[in-house]
Amino acid sequence: MSQPSCWQNVVIRARSRAHKPATLIAATLLLSACSGSPPEHLGVHNGRLAACPTSPNCVSSQAETPAQQIAPLALHGTPEQTQALLREIVQQTPRARLITDEPGYLRAEYSSRMLRFVDDVELLIGGDAVQVRSASRLGYSDLGVNRERIEALRQALAQAEAYSE
Repeated sequence: MSQPSCWQNVVIRARSRAHKPATLIAATLLLSACSGSPPEHLGVHNGRLAACPTSPNCVSSQAETPAQQIAPLALHGTPEQTQALLREIVQQTPRARLITDEPGYLRAEYSSRMLRFVDDVELLIGGDAVQVRSASRLGYSDLGVNRERIEALRQALAQAEAYSE
């Protein structure tokens, strides 16, 4: 049997157990970098949600740019009943985590399936509608994911109300 070549030795060493922890640590650091830190400007300021950035990876019912505008969610019952429904919907959604639950305000983090990119979703429950904002933390385009998420919330809210009747 012949001796392994120099390149074969490199491949053998790279696959050895000694290199696996380093590879795992590097992969973990790389993937955790996809989450980013929560923006400091989130929350309600003067009765409004934060404005969307100029990048197309955000939608808001309070946006001034037509491409970023989305209709607010309708109330389903009282504001308190609507908040309870929205809380339940978020908690039952895969890869969603409720971060803030205050009277009239919910904030959740949604992570993507593959790379675990994190998007921030804010819901401001008012007396006549639910103002919404969904924005990606990283990148420029979201390929419509934030708009789809808000529309899915709208549909789930309508179905939850229909089911409870």
